[in-house]
Amino acid sequence: MTETDFLTADFPPAQEADFDISGPERFFNRELSWLAFNWRVLEEAENVKVPLLERLRFLSISATNLDEFYSVRVAGLRELARAGNTTPAADGRTPAEQLALISTDARDLMRHQQKIYLTLKDALDAKGIHILNADTVTEADKTFLKDVFLSKIFPVLSPLAIDPAHPFPFLPNEGFALALQLRRTKDKTPLRALLPIPTQVARFVALPSDGGLRYLPMEEVLLLHISSLFPGYTMERHCNFRILRDSDLELEDEAEDLVREFEVALKRRRRGEVVRMKISANAPSGLKRLIMEELGVTDDEVIEIDGMTGIADLGQLVSDARPDLLWPSFTPRVPERVSDHDGDMFAAIRQKDMLLHHPYETFDMVVRFLAQAARDPNVLAIKQTLYRTSKESPIVSALCEAAEDGKSVTALVELKARFDEAANIRQSRRLERSGAHVVYGFINYKTHAKISSVVRREGDDLVTYTHYGTGNYHPDTARIYTDLSLFTCDKSLGRDAGKVFNYLSGYAEPDKLENLAISPLSLKSTLLERIAKEADYARAGKPAEIWAKMNSLIDSEIIDALYDASQAGVKISLVLRGICGLRPGVVGLSENIRVKSVIGRFLEHSRIVCFGNGHGLPGKKAKVYMSSADWMGRNLNRRVETLVEITNSTVKAQIVSQIMAANLADVAQSWMLHPDARSIRPPIPEGQFAFNCHRFFMENPSLSGRGSAGASDVPQLTHTDD
Repeated sequence: MTETDFLTADFPPAQEADFDISGPERFFNRELSWLAFNWRVLEEAENVKVPLLERLRFLSISATNLDEFYSVRVAGLRELARAGNTTPAADGRTPAEQLALISTDARDLMRHQQKIYLTLKDALDAKGIHILNADTVTEADKTFLKDVFLSKIFPVLSPLAIDPAHPFPFLPNEGFALALQLRRTKDKTPLRALLPIPTQVARFVALPSDGGLRYLPMEEVLLLHISSLFPGYTMERHCNFRILRDSDLELEDEAEDLVREFEVALKRRRRGEVVRMKISANAPSGLKRLIMEELGVTDDEVIEIDGMTGIADLGQLVSDARPDLLWPSFTPRVPERVSDHDGDMFAAIRQKDMLLHHPYETFDMVVRFLAQAARDPNVLAIKQTLYRTSKESPIVSALCEAAEDGKSVTALVELKARFDEAANIRQSRRLERSGAHVVYGFINYKTHAKISSVVRREGDDLVTYTHYGTGNYHPDTARIYTDLSLFTCDKSLGRDAGKVFNYLSGYAEPDKLENLAISPLSLKSTLLERIAKEADYARAGKPAEIWAKMNSLIDSEIIDALYDASQAGVKISLVLRGICGLRPGVVGLSENIRVKSVIGRFLEHSRIVCFGNGHGLPGKKAKVYMSSADWMGRNLNRRVETLVEITNSTVKAQIVSQIMAANLADVAQSWMLHPDARSIRPPIPEGQFAFNCHRFFMENPSLSGRGSAGASDVPQLTHTDD
């Protein structure tokens, strides 16, 4: 047994505080906590139990995560610091102090990325996958590359001289370029030039091979063909660099046409200030200084890279051509209950509430639910929220088909879904052309709730079938994100969904919700009331326990409520994938709180909270909720989110005794958060069985999706071992 087995292990001994437990140090810094999460992602790239190409994928993900962190979070702090803002965060640090700590930690992380890249490159070489450079290609390779260059690369290149007649060009966010120091052969005239590497071409060119796989990075391909791009010149020195720009959108509070405002804002994003520049460690000093001056970056915003620039692009090398170096294939299940009803979603839902656990149960059931509704002559109306969707969304296609068939279709499209705004604008135009009612919700609040509502005529009655989710209506991300889908025809949940849609489309606040709480109106207060109630049970000598799972916990009021509950004697076990502002295991503050993070094959994304309700956990009398919201200020105060109370006994057993129990019991993929902010994955003794919740879920169907399952039919927490 290890301390990360929260289901059976005792709470670890609390540590004495070396700080004022009533002061700001009772909170961890949000940004440093996020970096700690990304360190955990990066360390999966070093985990020898993970298949080699999946390790490369983790390395790529860590770099992509860091890029987004800089272009949004660091950009915001930078703006505050430059404006002279000294308002401290919850942990007491000013924007400038946070930026200094971020810079130190992030630079260490980027250096470690390069170290891991070299290790993985050697391991890939041993498996017949080679990442080459210009010096290691053969003459036959050069002949092949010449044809590729002329036919597929040269037409999209724009080599740019840098001189008074050619001002420094604009490079977009994530722009990657070669900087060249050239000299004309005939008269030795120097020339400085830029060669932006277009995003329209792949970062790696696959080379012919009798066996194995061979790749050459695009910048190396270009270096081989400088003479074709700059005839009559020889290259003396070069470097490459990549920039990140401020990508946080700024919107007018009162926009007459919200769609048009977003179209303008997206164009503005391309021109955000540069917040970070990576450049080759061997860059010529004059060329480096010129680039910095033209881009307006300071020394502390420049990171010299001794290795590969653009680690994020390594994800392009994760190839199905080597299945032996990937996770074993996994096909999501079709729930037995749906098969029992010959694929009829409405019949399956009528039998009883059904909770699907994605990706283990296929997201196709959500698509089928809406596609069936679109074609069913008895369906009168469909209402749907859309936060993030895929480019060719089958969800949107089903809604368009329903509208074209004369059904009443209302789609709430959230235009403020970061980095998906352009896709959502396209989808809204498509829906409008089909005849759907498209609404955009609130200017001041993002709509992050995941609700789909179908009204169907059955005899003389109108029955509302409702889907509540914890994740996005996005079939692609649903393959790797763990999320919950609740299908129900419960009348109260149907009425609640209708009131939420009225709130979104008509701004009419619901006067009474029966089984639902929503932010910004009642979700936070409901959580605070339940936490306080649990503390009351503890003070009264009754069993008192809270289990919760989410991505992030940083809301200071919620954290303080958890601290108060801990001091009252409530046992609190938290599974937090990413950011955590709560300091666990401190005497007099949080001795009854423990926190762990699960990082593995799938991205933990579902949000769940269970309260013992005076009877402890697990238990039939527990109060159980699923939610679209993390416990962050933005989710609780500035977004429309849902907190759905689960009342069906089978679904409740599935969440408490299957989903939450397995996450709590996991030791194979779990990191323990310590009072000093370190997350540590305890070593597992050689030969000892290590429970892996992802493997358990892959091998055991969800309880409520099984045709004959009942609340007492929970599978044992075990799985096959390697």
